[in-house]
Amino acid sequence: MPSQLLSPITLRDLTVRNRIWVPPMCQYSATGRDGVVTPWHLMHYGSFARGGAGAVIVEATAVVPEGRISPTDLGLWDDAQRDALRPVVELVHEQGAVAGIQLAHAGRKASTGAEWGTGRPGQSLPESEGGWTTLAPSAVPYEGLADPVALDEAGIDRVVDAFVAAAERAVEAGFDLLEIHGAHGYLLHEFLSPLSNRRTDSYGGDLAGRAKLMLRVVDAVRARIPEGMPLLARLSGTEWTDGGFDLEETTQVVTWLGEHGVDMVDVSSGGNVPATIPVGPGYQAPLAAHLSAHTDVPISAVGMIDEPFQAEHVLVTGQAEVVRVGRAFLRDPAWALHAVIALHGDAEIIPPQYRRAYRQQLRQG
Repeated sequence: MPSQLLSPITLRDLTVRNRIWVPPMCQYSATGRDGVVTPWHLMHYGSFARGGAGAVIVEATAVVPEGRISPTDLGLWDDAQRDALRPVVELVHEQGAVAGIQLAHAGRKASTGAEWGTGRPGQSLPESEGGWTTLAPSAVPYEGLADPVALDEAGIDRVVDAFVAAAERAVEAGFDLLEIHGAHGYLLHEFLSPLSNRRTDSYGGDLAGRAKLMLRVVDAVRARIPEGMPLLARLSGTEWTDGGFDLEETTQVVTWLGEHGVDMVDVSSGGNVPATIPVGPGYQAPLAAHLSAHTDVPISAVGMIDEPFQAEHVLVTGQAEVVRVGRAFLRDPAWALHAVIALHGDAEIIPPQYRRAYRQQLRQG
């Protein structure tokens, strides 16, 4: 039986060569602090495409300066950032992969020191060190971070407009698909969660109110990008905390997202409040399986999916339509090529310049 992992998948007008996708992974490497990609990003994303991935999704890219997690995040709020991304897209395309980008606003978790290259990793930065005032649905801080300012309705409108403008720039840069970041405790997730959204207006209260901003962003972006371009969303399927945004609510939001034109949802978890998370191999795949069974929206699974046969199992058992392989690709940018060998796929995906290195494995296969 042909491998499902190595089979193509079509969303709207886009066909992706396989179901091994590289998820967004923050690099904190826009060293000019201007949101512009550097040679690091060109090498980083190009290596995954050369390594056989079907789709390569560029890391969380801020739609406004104050939406960055750190000062060294990527951005897409001006044309210089758009133009600098074009070579990344072209390189990914040259290697046969699809190029995606995740649009994001970090909300109350913005303005922190990057994980490396700073004396304040994960801590709020004061203005003297390049920090700024953060925004949130309510003036409720993430534990250990600075107090945010609650967005008023005009501020919410500006957020929606910023996502649309960034989406238009992404289309102009040549990206094939877009993803709206609604997970990991960033702004759209903060609105979805009753633990961070204490609003009493139409953007708070019940799930319909808390999901209003997410759906507004999706509607506005969907209306301004090509009809044949896939639009994806990422959600945290559970916060691993009593009283938080949970899998039941996620299921309803996924259904609404499908009705509003989202073509696939990637399900991760956590990030909005400190929690004890049962991390282990494939630990988030059950969340994907639940959403696949209870909604009509294609689902992608992510989270410590490190081995080709493990990834194949997720697809064969119907837990997801796509598998996202993150840290395993960081360890081995040719992960997908090794999956091709292990699962007896089409060796033509191996770049001709590298095939001499695979001759023994191909003979054994």
